[in-house]
Amino acid sequence: MSYVDVGSPGNVPVYHSTKLKVVDKRVRVAELVLRCVICVLGVLTAVLVGTDSQVKQIFSIQKKARFTDMKALVFLVLANGIAAAYSLVQVLRCVVSMVRGHVLFNKPLAWAIFSGDQVMAYVTVAAVAAAAQSSVIAKLGQPDLQWMQICNMYGKFCNQVGEGLASALFVSLSMVVISCMSAFGLFRLYGGNKGKSSASW
Repeated sequence: MSYVDVGSPGNVPVYHSTKLKVVDKRVRVAELVLRCVICVLGVLTAVLVGTDSQVKQIFSIQKKARFTDMKALVFLVLANGIAAAYSLVQVLRCVVSMVRGHVLFNKPLAWAIFSGDQVMAYVTVAAVAAAAQSSVIAKLGQPDLQWMQICNMYGKFCNQVGEGLASALFVSLSMVVISCMSAFGLFRLYGGNKGKSSASW
């Protein structure tokens, strides 16, 4: 078992066994893959929903459906755009960390990553939930309130929104997993044998 000395404030001494190093490496690779997935799918969601539109001829009037007509879709586009940008920054951090062979043992940085991941997880899940609810109403209507089934008129528009919503669902689920991983990484800094070591990744 080897000892890694960290001599700056806010850092903790770390003991690493060979098995722990292997686990740390796998966790970092999994984190990198998930953040890349979030980045790609976040952009895909924003593009699919943000560029979606359909013109419908109603008698002599042309009505164009856009994502801006539904505030929930605007929220979905913004949330996934922000999630993609945030994940890109984290991907760069992960790559630099893996290239240098560093392990996360800085508590302030761990708290910052944990907080950011938690916020993004809540935001993306809320965006998917709001967009899904609006989509169900658009698909099925609301007879009690005399709201018509919009998707009967704008089929192409609704289909593309559905594709974007499916992509956004994967983004939110991946973000939840990432937030759990960052929480695990953070609280490992406070665990272990206090007299001997503090584990981290």
